Amino acid sequence: MRGDREIEIGPLVAAAGAVLLIVSLFLDWYDDFSGFTVFEVLDLVLVALALAALVALAEGSGLLSGGPLPAGAALPLGVAALVIVGSQLLNHPPAGTNRDVSLGLWLALGGSALMVVGSALVTARISLAVGVERRERRRRAPRPTTEPPHAPAEARGAEPQVQDELYPDEERRGPIGADDPETRRVPPEERA
Repeated sequence: MRGDREIEIGPLVAAAGAVLLIVSLFLDWYDDFSGFTVFEVLDLVLVALALAALVALAEGSGLLSGGPLPAGAALPLGVAALVIVGSQLLNHPPAGTNRDVSLGLWLALGGSALMVVGSALVTARISLAVGVERRERRRRAPRPTTEPPHAPAEARGAEPQVQDELYPDEERRGPIGADDPETRRVPPEERA
């Protein structure tokens, strides 16, 4: 029995986007104001949309049965979150007026976009899957500890030929290069 399984990418992308949206609310959206401090109600709406999308994705993936939301509800929830975050990027809330946009808002925009893309893959039934299977341990054959019996004989037979190619003159004496055809050039000041 093998443990082969396919994991759908769409629900994973949408779920990662929903989690990123929730995490972004804890970060700064406008200078030193987090998403939870700058909004009165929209922060709770965004958390509710992200959690509802997670429940819909879990039901669509078969992790949750008999949930309150149909499996196709993740797409409209993601679109609603994207519209809310996009509107806050274009039209700052009163507490964010005249303040710079910070990392949390960009992460929320990316998270809500991931929710839309992932749930669109699920709704359109576009299947991008990663195959996961258990690796079987292969047993290795033992390595031979000695060379084959014919290898030393071949090496001994080729050795004289290699020796003759490398050292054609048997009468060489002295250090390597002493009998080279080039003569050593002595500078004039050393000739005396």
